[in-house]
Amino acid sequence: MQANDIKRVLIAGAGTMGQQIGFHCAASGCDVVFYDIGQELLDNALKRVEKLAGTYVKSNRLTREAADMALQRIRMTVDPEDAGKNADFVSESIPEDPELKGRLFAQLNDICPEHTIFTTNTSSLKPSMFADATGRPERLAAFHFHDLRVTNVVDIMPHPGTSQETVSLIEAFAEHMGLLPIMLKKENNGYVFNAMLMELFRSAQSLAAKGVASVEDIDRAWMGVMHTPIGPFGIMDSIGLDTVWKITDYWANKLQDKNALANAEFMKQYVDSGHLGAKTGRGFYRYPDPAYAQAGFLEKKRQE
Repeated sequence: MQANDIKRVLIAGAGTMGQQIGFHCAASGCDVVFYDIGQELLDNALKRVEKLAGTYVKSNRLTREAADMALQRIRMTVDPEDAGKNADFVSESIPEDPELKGRLFAQLNDICPEHTIFTTNTSSLKPSMFADATGRPERLAAFHFHDLRVTNVVDIMPHPGTSQETVSLIEAFAEHMGLLPIMLKKENNGYVFNAMLMELFRSAQSLAAKGVASVEDIDRAWMGVMHTPIGPFGIMDSIGLDTVWKITDYWANKLQDKNALANAEFMKQYVDSGHLGAKTGRGFYRYPDPAYAQAGFLEKKRQE
C-alpha cells in the first residue's frame, strides 16, 4: 500500500485532537469516520469540527468551497463495526490508559481489513506498552499531532516490533498531507517536543501547587523572558486540563513521585469543577478573551 492508497481514515476518539486530525485528513482528500462511545460526544464533535472549518477559512488555509467539501467527507458513528470495516488507516486519540488503548485496538483488529495501519496519538505513552494487545504490532506506531491550527509538525515513533514498511508508509502519508514528520529513532515518553513541554508543565505546576507564585505570575515569567504569546498554564488550558491531569496523574501514580502526586491533586481541583480550559470557557483563565492575551498582562495589575 502506498500513501495515496489511504482513502478511508478512522478517527477513534472524537475529542479535541481527534477533531483536528480528522478534519485535516478530510481536507487532504480522505473520507473520514469518527468513532466514539456516545452520540452526544459525536454531536458536539461535529459542531466543533464545523467551527474548525470556519477557522481554516478565516485564516485563508482553505477556501469556503474546500472546507465544505472536507466536511462532506466526514461522518460520525457509535458503531465500531461500521467505523472500522473499510478503514485503511486508524488514528486513535482516546484517554492515556495503555489497557484501554489495547482493548480498543484489539476490538478494531477483529473488524478492520488486514492492510489497515494502526496509529496512536498518545501524548505520553510508548506504543510498545500495548502493541501486542493490538493483534498487529508490526502495523502499529505512534503518529502524534500537535495543535494543527498552529503547526504542521507530527511525530512518528515506532516500537521495536513496527515494520519498516509501516514506518515508511506513515511518513509518506504525513508528507502527502503537507505535514512535517519528526522521526524518532527509539521510543521516548513524550516524543521530542512534548518531552520538553512536560518538564515545563511539571515545573509550573510545582511552583503553583507549593504556593511559590501565582498562575498568572508564573506565566508572566515565561512569557516575559522567552517573548512568547502564551505561558505554561495558558498552554495547558489550550490542550485541556482533563488531558493534562490524566497524564500527570498517570505518571505520578506509576512512579509514586511525591511532587508529581501533589501536582496531580492541584490539577484535579480544576477538573472536578468542570473548568477544563478553553473548550469549556474556563480553566486557569476565562475564555474567549483570556487575561494573558490582553494588553497589559505583562504589566502586572496591583489589584491581583
